Amino acid sequence: MEDREVLVGGVNRVVREGGVVRRPAGPWSGTVQRLLAHLREAGFTGAPRPYGLSGDGAEEIVEYLPGGVGHDFGAPEVRSDASLVAAARLLRGFHDAGTGFLREPGDVWQLPPREPAEVICHGDAATYNTVFRDQLPVAFIDFDTAHPGPRLWDAAYTAYRFVPLYAPDEVAHTLPVPEAARRLTLFADSYGLSHDERTRLPATAAERLRSLVDWMRDQAAAGHPAFARHLAEGHDRRYLTDARWIEDTFA
Repeated sequence: MEDREVLVGGVNRVVREGGVVRRPAGPWSGTVQRLLAHLREAGFTGAPRPYGLSGDGAEEIVEYLPGGVGHDFGAPEVRSDASLVAAARLLRGFHDAGTGFLREPGDVWQLPPREPAEVICHGDAATYNTVFRDQLPVAFIDFDTAHPGPRLWDAAYTAYRFVPLYAPDEVAHTLPVPEAARRLTLFADSYGLSHDERTRLPATAAERLRSLVDWMRDQAAAGHPAFARHLAEGHDRRYLTDARWIEDTFA
């Protein structure tokens, strides 16, 4: 097939064939397909349409959303104020659209549900899972890590990635503290966080990163090669360093 390409992914091998994307299916893929269908029915266009599972159940099939993905953390379109505002509003739209999702007893989630289960969290709404068009975020992709949880739990990780909230030793992408604080406020304003949520945002971001490290280590110990590679590359140390810096600086 000529119109075919392997897309960049940090965990899975993902293939585009024409207007669809084929992804490895997991036990949670049926639930994710239901979620994507609900989002579309609710009028949310910032996620791919679901097209079910392959005949053998090995692949999940979703719509291909044209545009660029924010793999380059330093790209101007990824770091602009306009992108930060658009990402926060996109996340808010996703959360609001998902509030009517009817959970079923047989639902499976890759990440454990977290109380209070106010919304369905994306779980990894970062720049590298965001489609950009005309230099602005227009959609999220890769919903494998979707799970019920608090709005703030999801928003904290998106803020970490889009502000970004990286410690000063991450010299290529860190920001001066006043600029990071300004952009964090801009994100909170654009999402519409309450006063209480704003107060808890930094500590929640740090907690979210530590939870991510625990999960990565569990996955690596279970034999998942991608997460073993991430640990070998020091991703866990990066997140723990950033968590400490966020707490010391903003919490």
